[in-house]
Amino acid sequence: MNPLSKIAALGAMFVALGGFASSPANPSATALAPGPVVSVPTPGSQAADNAATPPPMTGHALTAEDVAAYFDGLLPDAINRANIAGAVIVVVKDGQPLFERGYGLSDVKARKPVDPDKTLFRPGSISKTFTWTAVMQQVEAGKIDLDADVNQYLDFKIPPYDGKPVTMRNLLTHSAGFSDAAKDLIFTDPKRLKSLGATLNGVTPARIFPPGTTPAYSNYGAALAGYIVERVSGEPFTDYVAHHILSPLGMSHSTFAQPLPDGWSANMSKGYHLASSPPGAYEIVGPSPAGSMATTGSDMAHFMIAQLQDGDYRGQRILAAKTAETMHSQQFTPVPSLPGMAFGFYQEPGNGHRVIGHAGDTTLFHSDMHLFLDDHVGLFISLNSAGSLGAAHTIRATVFKGFTDRYFPAAPAPERPTWKDAKADGQTLAGRYVNSRRSDSGWLRIGGFLLGQAKVTATPNGVVTVSAFRGVNSLPKHWREIGPFQYQEVGGDSRMAAVVEGGKVTRIMTDDEPPVLSLEPVSGAMSATWNLPLFYLTIAILTIAAVSWPAAAIIRKHYGHSFGLTGRAALLYRLTRAVCLADLAFAGLWFWFMSHKGSAWLSSGNDGVVRLIQFVGLVGVVGAIAPLANVAGIFTDASRSWWAKVSSTAIAVACLASIWFAFSLHLITLRIAY
Repeated sequence: MNPLSKIAALGAMFVALGGFASSPANPSATALAPGPVVSVPTPGSQAADNAATPPPMTGHALTAEDVAAYFDGLLPDAINRANIAGAVIVVVKDGQPLFERGYGLSDVKARKPVDPDKTLFRPGSISKTFTWTAVMQQVEAGKIDLDADVNQYLDFKIPPYDGKPVTMRNLLTHSAGFSDAAKDLIFTDPKRLKSLGATLNGVTPARIFPPGTTPAYSNYGAALAGYIVERVSGEPFTDYVAHHILSPLGMSHSTFAQPLPDGWSANMSKGYHLASSPPGAYEIVGPSPAGSMATTGSDMAHFMIAQLQDGDYRGQRILAAKTAETMHSQQFTPVPSLPGMAFGFYQEPGNGHRVIGHAGDTTLFHSDMHLFLDDHVGLFISLNSAGSLGAAHTIRATVFKGFTDRYFPAAPAPERPTWKDAKADGQTLAGRYVNSRRSDSGWLRIGGFLLGQAKVTATPNGVVTVSAFRGVNSLPKHWREIGPFQYQEVGGDSRMAAVVEGGKVTRIMTDDEPPVLSLEPVSGAMSATWNLPLFYLTIAILTIAAVSWPAAAIIRKHYGHSFGLTGRAALLYRLTRAVCLADLAFAGLWFWFMSHKGSAWLSSGNDGVVRLIQFVGLVGVVGAIAPLANVAGIFTDASRSWWAKVSSTAIAVACLASIWFAFSLHLITLRIAY
């Protein structure tokens, strides 16, 4: 993958702990192992799903024998082809484990097989469902008010947005309006661990949306909720979860502790980018309630059963039935006709069945959990490798859709006619969009605003294509309008919809993606339609100017010619070329930094490197005086050629464009936050 492609994949990067690695539309923070854009089936609302899906059909009998035959025929070959070391998969039904099996290896070098009872996996953001369960326990106990300003529970302040505070309801539905935060999200040195309060205090992400209005997934928000549990319960968060969730559920092989407790490492699966490559180090999650859990497949069966039985596991209750029902019901609906958010879970399309779930990604581990609520069936899968071209995401999508279609199939739906205003509506949607889940306050804006924007186009007959909404083949899907801004996938069963107010699009979403992100129209000033060509043109002009400087000197020396400029004109010529070099170095250093540092560059340990790069950029910003003065001097000197005037003007414009990019993309900032 070339550097531009890597930076364009920053959207996928934010997936780490995000649980929706399928969309590139930015930032994505870190499935720190970016892969191709894959439409993993995720959110779905019962009301919306039933409206678009015919009554369920009878599928295969959901028996241990049939499930074993199905997954034994699917997973061994899939992980082998994808260069994935190992996987664990668990199915529960009617309050009992139905199927638990490990595939492949937990340690390639030692040839150690995956054991669903003993092998520890990292479920990433599925950890959040434990955090949200802990929150609901405290709501049930009367210690947390869902609609109160969260500042009343904290020892530091979350600033309001337009006078509106953040509430726990906002945190539970990822609608607090935080900019995404990737800094110190995942690291490997335990010495860098801080207390939960110290991790969160002083690094509050920018507020970019009014609370309760826009889906914008937030690891910081989930960690903040965990810290509130810690504050109101009087127990460290890790201990609280152990005492009030893990222990009652008999999850004796699960922990949020980092690093792992003594004696646990022997059962910890190695994590890999590829099974054929060396394993990575144990990942430390900075905002621990957002994704630090280690668990086994068998333990996850206990948790799924408790959720499916409205808080009860073999007589041990972690939530009152009413609380669990509230937690599982739709609470936030960004687009009325599409899936919404429950408290902490996102709703998923399930062929007319009511399904909620969550996904989880660290750099190395990739997991999904799906709960078929009314069928009392749960499905959990975790893979210990990203795999070739990010294949872990494709496998998870295939497993969920295949399982759903096999055991809970839907009858073929009659094709709805194309909406009468499809042509006009397609033109209304056409344009550039940016992901609502994005880093708005730091240098990661280059991925979302310059190289990661989604492009919506429409054919003359109104068929719409969204570059960010792709299938498992990594190709953009095509969408046919079947109602006012309601779209059906051409040749598929996915749905897409837009919110249009006053003739202007405010949001586009699809049920292929969780309802924790949406596409929002990008402002004209930040549109890649003109910014991206300007960026490439700027780099080209700066490169030609910088290279031609020594090249011209070499040619003059070879032919014995003297430099034709003297005095102030010669000084401005040289200073202008030096500024071009500084601007090129600034751009080149950022590309190097983002393309080759891996997950290590999402670390406060690299603040010194960032400051050095920003210093080089400041040299270019201040030095822009030279090319501007050079242009003024050339145009007032009648002896200078037309080429000198044209080239000097182009260079001055390129230097000014460099300043635009430096500040509009937040590449130079007072505070290093991202």
